[in-house]
Amino acid sequence: MSILKKLFTAVRGGAREAGEAIVDKNGIRIFEQEIADAQNALHRAKKSLTEVMAKEMQTKRKISAVDASIAEHEAYAGQALEKGNEALALEIAEKIGDFEAEKAENEQVLSGFSNHIVALKQQVKDAEKSIKENQRQLTMVKTTESVQQATMAVNSTLNTNSSSMTSARQSLERIKQRQQDRSDQLGAAKQLESDVNGDDLKAKMAEAGIGDTSPKSADILARIKAKQNS
Repeated sequence: MSILKKLFTAVRGGAREAGEAIVDKNGIRIFEQEIADAQNALHRAKKSLTEVMAKEMQTKRKISAVDASIAEHEAYAGQALEKGNEALALEIAEKIGDFEAEKAENEQVLSGFSNHIVALKQQVKDAEKSIKENQRQLTMVKTTESVQQATMAVNSTLNTNSSSMTSARQSLERIKQRQQDRSDQLGAAKQLESDVNGDDLKAKMAEAGIGDTSPKSADILARIKAKQNS
């Protein structure tokens, strides 16, 4: 019996862990739905509040109407007394008593409405504040989750493709080396062509003033000036 109880406990523990895992995996979605449910409940609460406030206004109008009726019948009772009709005045006074009883009932109802409205308004205010805070927390959690998932994806990609990236860098270095080799070959070919054509030797002789018999511009100008002075 003890073994069966332990097995049952183990199964319950496994179910609890599985349930927690599901909740954790869908935590953001659940939180979003809870906020939506709270917003719907708040909407219904506001609707109920407006209904109670409307009843409060109606009750106030009833009290005002009863006050008017009381004042009106007090005037009637006064007129009856002026005419010496005390019996009629007493009957009117009884009617006034009915009005005052009705007024007292409405005032009690009004007090209940007013107190309920104050409590409901505070509850609505607290609920709105709580929903806004939950929305702020949800935004932060969703942003953090997105950043962390992106970071994990980048790290996973880098780790997975590290060998490929290393190979790509090596290939890039080989391309750079091949381009340098080609540039060196072109430079060497140009140098060889210069040597074959004697361009290098001609340049050296010209620098030394050998072999180049063509007059320079300065020499020609000096010759012209000498002719003019002679």
